[in-house]
Amino acid sequence: MTTGSAEEILAIDVQNLIESLNRGEDGGAEGDSAIENDANNAVAENLPEEGSEIEVEVVELSSTGEGLALQKGSKRVYVVPFAVPGDTVKVKVYRHLRDEGYTVADFISVVTPSPSRDDSRIQCKYFATCSGCQFQMLDYAEQLRLKKRIVEKAFRNFSQLPPELIPAIQDTIGSPLQYGYRTKLTPHFDGPQGWRKTKEPFDKCPPIGFMPKGKRTTIDIEDCPIGTDAVRLGMKRERERMAVEYNKYTRGATILLRESTKRIPKKQEDNSSSPKEATKENSPLPPEDAVIRVETDEYTDLKTCVTDNNGTSTEYVGPYVFHNPAGSFFQNNNSILPVFTDYIRQHILPPSTSASTSSPTPSPKIKYLIDAYSGSGLFTITLSPLLPGGSVGIDISDASIKYASRNALANNLPPERARFIAADARNLFTPEVRSAYPADETVVVLDPPRKGCDADFLRQLLQFAPRRVVYVSCNVHTQARDVGVLVRGETAGSGLDGSDEKTKGDDKDGMVMGQGPTGGKKTRYAIESLRGFDFFPQTGHVEGVAVLNRVDE
Repeated sequence: MTTGSAEEILAIDVQNLIESLNRGEDGGAEGDSAIENDANNAVAENLPEEGSEIEVEVVELSSTGEGLALQKGSKRVYVVPFAVPGDTVKVKVYRHLRDEGYTVADFISVVTPSPSRDDSRIQCKYFATCSGCQFQMLDYAEQLRLKKRIVEKAFRNFSQLPPELIPAIQDTIGSPLQYGYRTKLTPHFDGPQGWRKTKEPFDKCPPIGFMPKGKRTTIDIEDCPIGTDAVRLGMKRERERMAVEYNKYTRGATILLRESTKRIPKKQEDNSSSPKEATKENSPLPPEDAVIRVETDEYTDLKTCVTDNNGTSTEYVGPYVFHNPAGSFFQNNNSILPVFTDYIRQHILPPSTSASTSSPTPSPKIKYLIDAYSGSGLFTITLSPLLPGGSVGIDISDASIKYASRNALANNLPPERARFIAADARNLFTPEVRSAYPADETVVVLDPPRKGCDADFLRQLLQFAPRRVVYVSCNVHTQARDVGVLVRGETAGSGLDGSDEKTKGDDKDGMVMGQGPTGGKKTRYAIESLRGFDFFPQTGHVEGVAVLNRVDE
């Protein structure tokens, strides 16, 4: 496993199902042999023609959110969207992937619903066509159970760790809002037919929306109920604008819809504990018909939708304020962020030491934070009160670092409490950083992109050997891969190096991969806890938080 892509995840889930079907019949063919056997069986059993309609029963759910189904009397696996275990559904056979050992099929209708399915829960008329959501037919508690299982399977299949080193996965923390939660949507429209040659503008307004499942076209979507009220209003206004201005476009485009909040305190007296920019903003109020007004006892929030990628959006997370480039990354579910950041705060420091500690001498108190992949400073800023030695955030984007510094100022944090560096995370652990942030007194927060951390970064992290690591991820499969590296104390065999044969080497500072900063025994970690957070209800996505402690022997 090297990338944690949807294709890899699906292939492993299919392989595991095929193995379970074969087990007991032929002694349990495993791995590639199981898929080869299934491919041979597929030829022998004369698979239905592509384009034909058949009925299949869903027996398992892939971690990609798709159903894995069987036709009666066959062990051929069909991958079906918008279906859950227990459903019998009518599908159209799309493509037989003979080498991969499964068939992709398009959902047509439900023949016999699963006991867990209730279509009255569905709140979007485009569900089962639009590719955005998978679980609207399920009770929310069941969605959270499924996402806990996704985390369990990720660490079982991708960490390369024995079961005894993986603690029980804790229950997934749900989102306070299950609809109306997304603070960012990016609908799009395709260019006119032949636009590359003709350069002619549209002669009518094109479909504006999202891609249907399994196709590379765009379906016209008037409204998206998982968007916030401000984003949905922005979508309506942009569609109205396009209905008039479509003839100005000669090619396709993506439309940014990003919620932004202007907070007006109801008590105008100065409150030094509140973010500075909550009271000093003097920007003009937006037009009334472009505003969603939210009233609380303490303030009025004016929520608008930013459509300029170079504009600025503002969000509040508990007592903190964050300004961001509207087109850049920031967590898209504001309703869960106070719960999420509070959880990180509760786990950023080790549990209180007890008499059962195995260390003969007490460890020094953690005083420093290194926030890798810091973006505009969400963790650096919200964790700063707990780290008296100071925090440093690093991000490759100059724009993100500029906004992070602005956010620190907006939240009354001086540079000695929270500073930011624009650099590649792979170059984070410089000699200067190592001397300024003693490993025994430092916690590192990781929040990488979906592809996870690369081998160079993980080697440097193991060499730096911070006392504690909190790893946040939007892809629990690459997270499991990387956590496995930290627990084993080596990248060899993980697939990160491009070869499972690659062995330990020296880096530019002369430190052997996996050894701590003083050499000697290699650094490795133990997993304290694993838990999912549901940032995206109604979908198959789950955010993961892994807490690790350095093993001191």
